[in-house]
Amino acid sequence: MQAMCLLAFAWKTHPRWRLLIAGNRDEFHARPTAALARWDEPTASRALFAGRDLQSGGTWMGLRGERAAVVTNVRDPLAPSRPDTTRGSLPLAFLSSDDDAIAHVEHVASRAADFAPFNLLVADEDACVYLGNHPHVEQRVIAPGVHGMSNGGFDVQWPKTRKLVAALEHWLEQPPQRQDGARDAQDFDALWLALGDESTAPDDELPHTGIAPELERKLSATFIRDARYGTRASTILAIDHAGRGLIIERRYGPDGVFLGEAVLHTDD
Repeated sequence: MQAMCLLAFAWKTHPRWRLLIAGNRDEFHARPTAALARWDEPTASRALFAGRDLQSGGTWMGLRGERAAVVTNVRDPLAPSRPDTTRGSLPLAFLSSDDDAIAHVEHVASRAADFAPFNLLVADEDACVYLGNHPHVEQRVIAPGVHGMSNGGFDVQWPKTRKLVAALEHWLEQPPQRQDGARDAQDFDALWLALGDESTAPDDELPHTGIAPELERKLSATFIRDARYGTRASTILAIDHAGRGLIIERRYGPDGVFLGEAVLHTDD
């Protein structure tokens, strides 16, 4: 499951950031994973920054120049498996190419059914584009605004998606702490707090995705703390209107133990 499981993003709604994404990756702790880092391949004119899934390859979220991509899985226990493809290849394909976002999604849409259920979001300097394949193939160009995705469809209002979107909207309404354009990690404190929310949703608000109610309740938390399966990484990705990018990853082990942080800038 080399995908994000929850994210909120703002597209062309902030005076400093053209794109801002905040999200969590939930995964089995035993699945081998490499931390956020600069990739030496594929060779490209601009560096690619992403975490790496060491089991099936690819990534769940990454940044290259003014290009960003993220994928979430769609939860459906009855959906057929697709062992010959990996969803982690979807964001990597966009980040490795020079195709514009709209053209790239149009190309991928023709083979979207070859993958297990997913939501894919890609953005370049001009457009932010969504592609999903479950229960049917859907693609759309995203208008400026704030949106969320989890393990349902695009902008499906699961409780934790609503909470994270609301936290991002509140953050966007606050006056900037820095006026000189300097990068300040403290700007994101409220978003890190929202990504660490462990409260679960009331039973009458839980989605119905075909899993046991006890598990559905557990997975309704923004941050999942567990010995076997839980939040492995919280990530904030931001690209400003001049095209400078920033990606920050905070990593966690079993039972939510903090393992470290990586901060990378595209102009480093």
